[in-house]
Amino acid sequence: MRTKIANLYERMQSSYWFIPSIMAFQAAALSTILLFIDLLNAEQEFFDLSWIKLTGAAGARSLLSTVANSMITVTGMVFSITIVSLSLTAQQYGPRLLKNFLRNRGNQIVLGTVTATYLYCLLVLRTVNERNGQSFIPHLSILCALVLAVVCVGMLIYFIHNITISIQVSNVIANVSRDLAKTVEKLFPEKNPQSTSPRENEMAMTDILPEGFAEQAVPITYDRAGYLQAIDHNGLLELASRHDLVLQILHRIGYFLMPDSTLVKVFPAEAADDEDLCKQINRHFITGRQRSQNQDLELLINELVEIASRALSPGINDPFTAMSCIDHLVLALCDFAQRAFPAPGHEDQDNRIRIIDTPPSFRRILDLAFNQIRQYSRSHIAVTLHLLEGIKRIIPFTRFAEQRDALLRQAAMIDHSNQSSKPEEEDRHEVHAKYLEIFQVLEENFGLTGSEVA
Repeated sequence: MRTKIANLYERMQSSYWFIPSIMAFQAAALSTILLFIDLLNAEQEFFDLSWIKLTGAAGARSLLSTVANSMITVTGMVFSITIVSLSLTAQQYGPRLLKNFLRNRGNQIVLGTVTATYLYCLLVLRTVNERNGQSFIPHLSILCALVLAVVCVGMLIYFIHNITISIQVSNVIANVSRDLAKTVEKLFPEKNPQSTSPRENEMAMTDILPEGFAEQAVPITYDRAGYLQAIDHNGLLELASRHDLVLQILHRIGYFLMPDSTLVKVFPAEAADDEDLCKQINRHFITGRQRSQNQDLELLINELVEIASRALSPGINDPFTAMSCIDHLVLALCDFAQRAFPAPGHEDQDNRIRIIDTPPSFRRILDLAFNQIRQYSRSHIAVTLHLLEGIKRIIPFTRFAEQRDALLRQAAMIDHSNQSSKPEEEDRHEVHAKYLEIFQVLEENFGLTGSEVA
């Protein structure tokens, strides 16, 4: 249930209707409360608000109409600027970055404020009347409308500032990097230098699995298509423990599921014959039309890689943006290398394996971060050198031999590609010299020589 709520909250954050809708309801409630106070004040005269200079009911209507018309005009302008910014973001940085832009809370609040003010003025305007020489002018409600109009002017100034800041490439990259750091922290909360390596975790799994699991486990299919957005591991663990099952999850977050594709394997095999149980298992998997960053670490890495790849395209040719993306990827990899890797098996309260999952490995994340940039940067000597410098900076943060092996593998591919793609001999020597510096860092931090690494 928590996973579904978190996934729903993630979708609300990237929508332009949720916060404006909440603020519209608040505006309606505020108008009702203030009008009620104005009605009581008209009968009991608790306080004098006639100092708000109005020319009777006509002046009140004119003031409220002016504010309402201004707000609907501002709303149209905000929508127009937002659409232009979204179009620019999609063309310059990639369509997958649109969701990050839509999640900008400041822009949502600005839109909500102007629409709420417009609705408030309409609701108050309908109560202003003048009959048989007597008029009802809700002075307190009109004063609030004036205050809201002033607030909207400030919000408009903030919106123009925020929209120009948010589309700057350095801020776009920094925002994605911040989300990536939060996701790493959430998925891998422990920094434990004494934790076992992923390879040791996988070897340990063979000793604790039920006998005959590999031969007797039966696949369960998923009845819908879409991207796997989230998995409710806690709910699955409770379900498996209650029915004495062992479940093996076959796909990672972000994988596109086809209709009737195999989702999990269940042991013992008799459980697959229970149709209701299979439906319960399926309900713990959340799919959608697009990937969600709630549990998808690879999605955020792909966003940084996409910005870098577009920057290296011949039409843009902006290596500095690519190098900025590399810096933030290196920052994330340094953090990821220090995290405690969770075991593939999830245990219940009786320390029995109930769920088998495959957490992302350091090598997979590294390849995802560097492969495309390495391929696109063959003609950019500065980006190639920056990639090698990034590998050199990650090495001191590694804790396991397989992490260093993955980094050296990337460095070797960069150096090998350099020999054939760089026409200038000076450039080839510079790249190779940077490659050799990596082995110096290995020797300084871990006492490994080049021959030992090989």
